Amino acid sequence: MASINSFSSAEGDLNHSEFRKHWSQAQDEQTKAVLSRDAKVFLHQSLSTPCLDALASSDGAFVANLQGKTYVDFHGNNVHQLGYHNPYIIQRVKDQLDALAFCPRRFTNLPAIELAERLTALTNGQLTRVLFAPGGTSAISMALKLARIATGKYKTISMYDSFHGASMDSISVGGEYVFHQGLGPLLVGSVHVPPVDNYRRMWHSPSLQQGDMAYADYIEYIIEKEGDIGAILAETIRSTTVHVPSRAYWQRIRELCDKHGVLLILDEIPTALGRTGKALVYEHYGIVPDIVVLGKGLGAGIAPMAAMLCKESLNVAGHVSLGHFTHEKNPLGAAAALAALAYMDEYHILDHVGVLSEILSQRLQRMKANYGEVGDVRGVGFLWGVELVQDKDSKIPHPVLAEQVLYRCLEKGLSLKVSGGNVLSLYPPLIITEPQLQEALNVLEEAIRDSIQSST
Repeated sequence: MASINSFSSAEGDLNHSEFRKHWSQAQDEQTKAVLSRDAKVFLHQSLSTPCLDALASSDGAFVANLQGKTYVDFHGNNVHQLGYHNPYIIQRVKDQLDALAFCPRRFTNLPAIELAERLTALTNGQLTRVLFAPGGTSAISMALKLARIATGKYKTISMYDSFHGASMDSISVGGEYVFHQGLGPLLVGSVHVPPVDNYRRMWHSPSLQQGDMAYADYIEYIIEKEGDIGAILAETIRSTTVHVPSRAYWQRIRELCDKHGVLLILDEIPTALGRTGKALVYEHYGIVPDIVVLGKGLGAGIAPMAAMLCKESLNVAGHVSLGHFTHEKNPLGAAAALAALAYMDEYHILDHVGVLSEILSQRLQRMKANYGEVGDVRGVGFLWGVELVQDKDSKIPHPVLAEQVLYRCLEKGLSLKVSGGNVLSLYPPLIITEPQLQEALNVLEEAIRDSIQSST
């Protein structure tokens, strides 16, 4: 079996591969000039520079570049849940812009209060306290600080290969090397464990559930050995490489947290609010975390907006400033989020995802059956990963094939993401129609087939 870490150096799309070079050379002169200006003025960083293309407009499930070429967006950084330029949402944000665009600290406003109440209602009143932040990274930071204050313990357990944001504290608990390489010592007390991976299990077992239990047992071993773990922080479902733990796994983790006095913090920043077919991902597992963090789609693709929700018993930090943010109770962000939640209810978005996710799942499973290089297909709702390998038996990752598929998809008008070096991450907008979804999957399958044929 291939080493689990054999391709860990490539968390996402590569910026300087031969495929990127050929893609850039084929672009028109106007786009080349714009991308050159971008590269000259912005500080270069991995996974961002050089950019793929320059966008000019967006609508529904599509984004369009300067030349008018459109892409169906299966990436969207997961902020495009309800589509781009959604008129229902934009009108409500415009109305709020005319009334109150900014709320200074020390004051409050009705949209922010109404949003907090609406979010607590999503949890059936089990998480009753809310703090807003201008981004998911900041909300994770608040959760980490609250856990230390509430438990008196500073150590955390989090997962290798996870992502929780790009600040120094969030990359300390995150598990992707590209974000902390060369930075020296990070946040003290950050303990990492292997994430659930039922495709390349670290521990062999006769069943999926027993395999997951080995990961959970290892976490209890760490808790007992460390002795002063205050919190476990994890993505309920891994969003990029899309690993879906069993129900038994999360119920076991919940039991461990209760047994050892450890807080359970779930990061649902990219996955909540409908992507998995549920408003909150943990609903799939019959558990309630102590803290859940939301973001990305919360701002409806219009305003940066994130939130931390916690149990009433954690309302114990009144003596410190957990999130003293200028744009904490942002009325525009709150208006966008309220409109998004109202739109989801009015247009039955969760039901829509439930119906189309069956089509998506069936199409991807057929690809797995038809192509030996499709080693694994995994997901739920509109959150799916397609793992490309050299062959099904060895499970050796095939990052070159993944890059080929990516650029063939882009050429044909489908934008997606490569994660973990060889996983095609698929995040359709929740408002995509069945014909749009079928056509996008046609493009994906053609790209996989053509790339396999060209590499043999």
